[in-house]
Amino acid sequence: MAYALGLDYGTNSVRCLIVDTSNGRELGTRIYEYETGEAGIILDPSDHNVARQNPADYLKGVEVTIAGAIAEARKADSKFDPKQIVGIGVDTTGSTPLPVDKNGKPLALLAEFKDNPNAHAWLWKDHTGYAEAAEITALAEKVYPEYLAKCGGTYSSEWFFSKVLHCLRVAPQVFDAAYTWVEHADWLPAVLTGTDAPDKLRRCRCAAGHKAMFNDDWGGYPNAEFLAKLDPKLGKLRATLGDKTFAVDEAAGKLTSEWASKLGLTAGIPVAMGAFDAHLGAVGSGIKEGVLVKIIGTSTCDMVVAPSSTKLPDIPGICGIVDGSILPGCYGLEAGQSAVGDIFNWFVNYIQPGGKEAGSHQSLTEKAARLRPGQSGLLALDWNNGNRTILVDQRLTGLLLGQTLHTRPEEIYRAIIEATAFGALTIINRFEEYGVKIKEVVNCGGIAEKNPMLMQIYADVTGREMKISRSAQTCALGSAVAAAVVGGAHPSFSKAQAAMCGIKETTFKPIAASHKVYQQLYKLYKQLHDGFGLKDKSMAMGNVMKDLLTIKEKANA
Repeated sequence: MAYALGLDYGTNSVRCLIVDTSNGRELGTRIYEYETGEAGIILDPSDHNVARQNPADYLKGVEVTIAGAIAEARKADSKFDPKQIVGIGVDTTGSTPLPVDKNGKPLALLAEFKDNPNAHAWLWKDHTGYAEAAEITALAEKVYPEYLAKCGGTYSSEWFFSKVLHCLRVAPQVFDAAYTWVEHADWLPAVLTGTDAPDKLRRCRCAAGHKAMFNDDWGGYPNAEFLAKLDPKLGKLRATLGDKTFAVDEAAGKLTSEWASKLGLTAGIPVAMGAFDAHLGAVGSGIKEGVLVKIIGTSTCDMVVAPSSTKLPDIPGICGIVDGSILPGCYGLEAGQSAVGDIFNWFVNYIQPGGKEAGSHQSLTEKAARLRPGQSGLLALDWNNGNRTILVDQRLTGLLLGQTLHTRPEEIYRAIIEATAFGALTIINRFEEYGVKIKEVVNCGGIAEKNPMLMQIYADVTGREMKISRSAQTCALGSAVAAAVVGGAHPSFSKAQAAMCGIKETTFKPIAASHKVYQQLYKLYKQLHDGFGLKDKSMAMGNVMKDLLTIKEKANA
């Protein structure tokens, strides 16, 4: 028997999953909620853009979750032995960089910086670098447009250099104390393998390519001359980043004796290169050419692959086209929405319509499910946390249109779900406009698992069947697939996926009548999307409210 262990570092918690490599059976799992901050996130009440994390939570999460998963696996199968675990895989959020010293130790773990949020990990959803992102975009457009061509044409505040440059501007003492900056996806595997010193560290293709403009065609990361134009100190940092990255089918190193003793595992087993949660979630969902995988959580990521032999066009507004970032031998294409589950949680937890019980997710979902498409007369924009794709603008905000004195909470709840579905359709359309055909859509994540109403709305809005990954823990499963490959249990990702991944029997097919109404609503959504989202496009909107009322009246007739 051979087992693989996957670690999945999400926005609010880390989970561990132990999987039988021969058939995908999940023997043990454990979740650890990060302890620092609010739901694991260090916030600033005066600035909604701030989102940091404590790397100490990452380290504690390793020990707590692996111990818990092993204990559960032993209960599930008396013959299970941790010595049968052949490899470890790791996924994390991203871009989530952290400043480290010359030994690779995060500054946040040093006494002088432990209370300084700028010295902690800069979580993916930290948007404080929005001005720096615009500055990077403007400079690249002038001197190195190729840097932007493979990442959608616009550099995002969610990404690596925006955050590093913003730290340099607002907390120079932190920047100066750091020897280099390391993505969480690179740091954790390096810690487990004793390769966290900057001169030993291996950086992953996924993070560098999608978030830091890395491409072998121009020598890796952007050159020091370009970065120095932004700030001379940033130019000097370039020398610490190296010129090579590694795909997820390679090992970051081998588990050290010290960590093996702590975790109850075998020293020397390989730890796969890290990758972002969405990328390995796509792997765990069985991604292949023609399949769009939607990882639906606090935000969404939309993942597609195409053979490396394919000549792909540059696609504006997506989060990158990177060779080997998801599957070996394939380009990985990433898009997504900056908030989905977070929007639903905002409405339930912050607005609290009707109080905690009447305004719970369950109660609102039950009531919203009884509404017909268009019946509320409402239309929303899903930009409460900015727009990741296709506008790439974190300074955009949410919008709700069509309220009357009779608008009810469940109508608003359904409208914001519909808005996220319209955003999902916009992404699908952008891929297909540029020749990347989507033949199948597979969804994963807790929302896809638990909310059939949402899945039906997505099917009705997009006009496509919505399938759901068999595993409820696809990101951790994808990490386990990587562990199985580097651990020698399978010779390739395709073989490992065939053995370990699958799709649920229940799917959601579009209802023709509902799809027809949503086609009308989507035209209005696009009118709002382009009118509010495109700076160079003014658009009269005098028809929108009245068209919504017409649709509402027909739905209620």
